[in-house]
Amino acid sequence: MHTAIVKWMGDEKFLATMPSGKTVQFDAGHTHEGGPNPMETLLGALGACTSVDVKLILEKKRQNLTSLELSVSGERATEPPQVWTKIEIVYRLSGTLDEKAVRDAIELSQNKYCSVAAMLGKTAKITYRYEILPSGG
Repeated sequence: MHTAIVKWMGDEKFLATMPSGKTVQFDAGHTHEGGPNPMETLLGALGACTSVDVKLILEKKRQNLTSLELSVSGERATEPPQVWTKIEIVYRLSGTLDEKAVRDAIELSQNKYCSVAAMLGKTAKITYRYEILPSGG
């Protein structure tokens, strides 16, 4: 079993020590001076999860990926527990890339490999699109 330890640091700040031993500070206050709030970290986790998948899949397909950037946007329910209900991911890639390889890599990530997408997909409709930019863009 993996265990995270979360310690209250005062005000609305909390320090989480992850199972890896790495720490992340969360701030549930309105100013978020001490770090992100827990819900917004889920958007970042989704982006990181699918980015890793796409990068590795494209590498296996011998694609020359030179940059990858994602924009992950979401809408939350208006009533508690205010889960994410809609999430859109925009992948921006550049390099010497075959469009089919890019599309297949993203679909494999979203539909098979990304565990964060699988969890968030239980409450949110996740949509995605991609843009292949000129190299260096």
